[in-house]
Amino acid sequence: MEELRKLEQVQETLSFMQSRGVVVSSSDNNDDSNRFLANLILLLVVNFLPALALPSACFCCFPFILKENLTDFHALKVQPSGKLDMAEKCSLILEYVPKLSASFLEEALPRLSQEGTQVNCFRSGIVNENDCGEALVGLDGMQRANSTLEDFLDSLNEKIVNMPTDGVTVSERGFEEKAYEKQVSKLIDILKSDPFRPLVSLLERHGLLTERIVEEFRCGEEYWALERKLCCALMTKKEISVEDVMRAIHLKSFDYRVLNLILYQLRGEEVNNLHMEFLSISEFLVEISDDLFDYEDDVLENNFNILRMFVRIYGPATAPTMIAKYITESEEKYNRLLKSLDPQLSSNYQRRCEEATKEGGKITGHPLGTWSIPPLIVDEESYRYNLLNMK
Repeated sequence: MEELRKLEQVQETLSFMQSRGVVVSSSDNNDDSNRFLANLILLLVVNFLPALALPSACFCCFPFILKENLTDFHALKVQPSGKLDMAEKCSLILEYVPKLSASFLEEALPRLSQEGTQVNCFRSGIVNENDCGEALVGLDGMQRANSTLEDFLDSLNEKIVNMPTDGVTVSERGFEEKAYEKQVSKLIDILKSDPFRPLVSLLERHGLLTERIVEEFRCGEEYWALERKLCCALMTKKEISVEDVMRAIHLKSFDYRVLNLILYQLRGEEVNNLHMEFLSISEFLVEISDDLFDYEDDVLENNFNILRMFVRIYGPATAPTMIAKYITESEEKYNRLLKSLDPQLSSNYQRRCEEATKEGGKITGHPLGTWSIPPLIVDEESYRYNLLNMK
């Protein structure tokens, strides 16, 4: 029965697509392409759109809703779709998703979703009362939403920095499947044009958009551009400036700042600049900590990582010392700002940091953990080759 219901939903979606002119007519695999798009629209309508119909108070969980369904989205991409291969599916997504306006999806919701919004509200970590009539931000949803804005959008950029750009050929970057070059170009165009347009429109519609949030989106675009530039420079043995590296790592936490600014809007409060300054230095230390922890993976995948950059700029002998210098200076500023906070807020923040450290597996030593610089990888190319060719 479940399979029959899904088949009926797909057929209904195909009929709706045809009535709105959203159909593929220039492909050798029209039926397969339209069926794939129908499944994609169903995924968007059933899992994503109900959250947008809720009051604006739950918008801060929207990035988490996206991430919660990335598994379904990935399954949709890899499941068999007639004669369509992965490149053709990516091409369809890039071409047709921008055409799916909010009004199109809102009109599709009552026709295609039989589950209603309540199920989706609870799936996304939102606490609801009175049958979803009043939406509140659930603690569980917010705890898991801290990094999802960047995770969702930055995953696209991380794929791009591993692909040929700026005149670098496929063979120079070790990629054998030239069929993806066209997809790479489209992905880069998306990032360069207006990657935050849907989020900006949604925030504006709910009365949550501020100039400061718009500025943070600009910071996100600048970070992605710097990430591509720096990672490409590493792979092609080009010069890297420490100014670019430090600018990039300070920009990297734009997603945290966007979420914090949205919360100020939801609470109807003025932004507390002292809080934002304190959080900024805290985010900087977290980014360094994450980079040290993920160092080997970032070398393998050619992701931005401050230790990778410092090894290139200063050499393996001096890079750890320079990292330690920045950590020391930042911790001094962190402690100074921490003392400036309201005592109760400061105490609550420190207690939560200690809890998070224990949750991460650290049960001995300093309550906030200790710094550990991993063994440096001097020859990244050999490191990647050896790992990728291990049997």
